[in-house]
This record gives sequence, C-alpha cells and structure tokens, in this order.
Amino acid sequence: MLRSLLLLLAALTCSHAYASETNASAPLRGDTSAVKDMLQKNYPQIGKIEKVNKANFLGLYEVVTSDRLFYTDEKAQYLIIGSIYDLKTMRNLTEERSRQLFAIDFNGLPFELAIKKIKGNGQRKMAYLTDPNCGYCKKLEGELRNMDNVTLYVFMYPIFSGSDEKVKAVWCSKDQIKAWDDLMLNNIQPPAGTCDTPSAKVLELGKRLNAAGTPMLIFADGERIPGFLPAADLEKMLNGTAGR
Repeated sequence: MLRSLLLLLAALTCSHAYASETNASAPLRGDTSAVKDMLQKNYPQIGKIEKVNKANFLGLYEVVTSDRLFYTDEKAQYLIIGSIYDLKTMRNLTEERSRQLFAIDFNGLPFELAIKKIKGNGQRKMAYLTDPNCGYCKKLEGELRNMDNVTLYVFMYPIFSGSDEKVKAVWCSKDQIKAWDDLMLNNIQPPAGTCDTPSAKVLELGKRLNAAGTPMLIFADGERIPGFLPAADLEKMLNGTAGR
C-alpha cells in the first residue's frame, strides 16, 4: 500500500505542471461531481472513486475510495494523503471521518461464526476479530474482563502461525467462553479439538472488512477501529460518547 501511494504521489507530481497550465483559467466551481470526474479521468492511479464530498475545513474535498480517504482541492490539482488534526483538541479529524464513512451494518455480521459472551444485561454490543497468539488481543481481554452490561461477539481470526490449532481447540470445547477466557487470560490451552471450525469463513470476513491485523473492534453503530483500546476508551465507544 505504501509503495503504491508513493508511486501515485510521483505520478501526480510529474503531471502537476501540465494540470496547472490546463486548469489555470478554470473557474472554481465547487462542484463535487466535477471534482470527482476530473480526478478519475486524469489520475486513474487513485483507483475507483466512490464519492467526493466537501470537507468542513480548509476548502478541501474528501476523496473516498473503497477503503481510503484522501483530500483534494476544488480544481483537483493536489492530492493530500494522510491525517488532518485539529490542534486545539488534538483530534484526528481524518480518522474520525473515516470511521463514519466506512461504517458497516453491525446487525449484518455473521454472528453464527463468533463466540457470544453476555455480561450483565448485555445491552451494549461490540464485535471483534482476534487471534489467540496476538499480544494486544490478550491485553484487550484483560481490559474487557471487568466491563459489564455488554454483549461481545468474538470472531477468532487465526492469522498468526500456530493459531489454527488453538482456535480449533476453543471452538470444539464444550464451554467455548471458558476455554477462550482460560486461554487468553490464564494461558491455559484447552484440549485439542476434533470438530469442524468456521475459520475459513472468518478469514473471508476479515478480508471483506480489510482487517490487516488484530484486534479489530466493531461497534454497534458500525464503526471499525483497528487495534487495541483501553477500558476507558472502550466505555466511551460503547456508550456512544467518543469524540464528544
């Protein structure tokens, strides 16, 4: 991904002089469809552009592909790749907006492929992709241990070496929840499993969600967060108060 972005930047740089000449007299139309068409026509390296929206700052436009958010100007002469921060609050505006743009249908997840854990009244909901050999996944379980009133959907996502066997052992256990907790919190390996597991389908799900690593957190509003969050931040996300 990084290499392709660098190549894209190089291509944009090489063509910038030509673009500046041809667009120097073009009016500032502020037309999102025109910006999209111009980018897609002149810079196919970006890939398929799903939509272009006006951003709420600096007169920029959001360029949305299937899995990335970029920025451009109204003449489509510049492309900004990276995060934009509000320095007063130190909020990552790009990350927050990306969560909204790439939110998924939480209720559409294949929950039959997950281990379901209900804590307290189970009113709040969160799903996550996790690997038994992932250090941050174990750290996440430690944070979740003392959280209450939440339903957790644990999608075991075996991407590390040796994880398949552990996932199978947990999935085939009579008490999947206990087996998972013992493994992740106490390093107690359950007996080897002999049943069929849905690991292949979970791996397919991870690809559709662009889960390059673990853990990946998915909240009830459809927002996805790659990586570990401490309990305080998890509480904010579960309560819908993050960023407020």
